[in-house]
Amino acid sequence: MIKQTPKTTPSRSAKRATYDEATIHSILDEAMFCTISYSVDNQPFSIPTAFVRKENKLYIHGSVGSHFLREIEKGIPVCITVMLVDDLVVARSAFHHSVNYRSVIIFSKAERIDDFDTKWNFFKELTEKIVPNSWDYLRPMKAGEVNKTMLLSFDISEASAKIRQGMPNDDEEDQSLPIWSGLIPVPPKRLTPVADDFSKDIPLPDHLKYHA
Repeated sequence: MIKQTPKTTPSRSAKRATYDEATIHSILDEAMFCTISYSVDNQPFSIPTAFVRKENKLYIHGSVGSHFLREIEKGIPVCITVMLVDDLVVARSAFHHSVNYRSVIIFSKAERIDDFDTKWNFFKELTEKIVPNSWDYLRPMKAGEVNKTMLLSFDISEASAKIRQGMPNDDEEDQSLPIWSGLIPVPPKRLTPVADDFSKDIPLPDHLKYHA
């Protein structure tokens, strides 16, 4: 259940905000990376990282020796953000240029997960999210690799999404000017993979054959 709080209520363009769980989850599932912000001794930090959502939890991982993870596993408050850009919005004036986007902001605290099977399943889901259909192709993960990695989860309960879609909002008196206005789509696109020196004689597997 997503709850609206003063922290998740935008001070600007509040009509673009939504607390719909399905919308928030869909944005998180499409995004591959998030940014986690926190403060230690009044010093702010902001760390980008890969993540996976499972039900109403967001999961991240890293080395058990990571200073970042060791700090936030203590339960200090964090702010997690993601943003997907769909279009550059080109108006007839620079003032009205904008971006069509979908974003999510989450306020939460970390919970450390030590269960081996949960960590194993996380690695599989993260691998499949970043490179679909690759898990069974790869060398199986070793138990020692799982044990050397820390897994943290965050409740997705205090959260909101903010979305901007549509054409430019030109001033009425500008709409008749002979200046082009509209959208420049900027979709994410995977290009042809580039082999390393040890893979040049290995055929590209089907799951890595992307089509522009």
